[in-house]
Amino acid sequence: MSFFADLAYGTYLGPFPMIALVGILTYVIILATAILASGKKWSKRLRRVPMKVHRAMGGLAIVLATLHLLIGISLYV
Repeated sequence: MSFFADLAYGTYLGPFPMIALVGILTYVIILATAILASGKKWSKRLRRVPMKVHRAMGGLAIVLATLHLLIGISLYV
């Protein structure tokens, strides 16, 4: 768990710690997945997006949220 603890507050990709970047990225993916699902009612372009893309984005959000959770818990373990 020390690897995740070192990773959590490391600023490898800019001024923000890695835990914040993973959290922001997770939020953006969840928001994009929701827009993709609900936007099919009002946008002809979004109607052509297959359901596989929606499921893949949901799976990616779950993986990122799990990584975010592990990084956060590793700070206290």
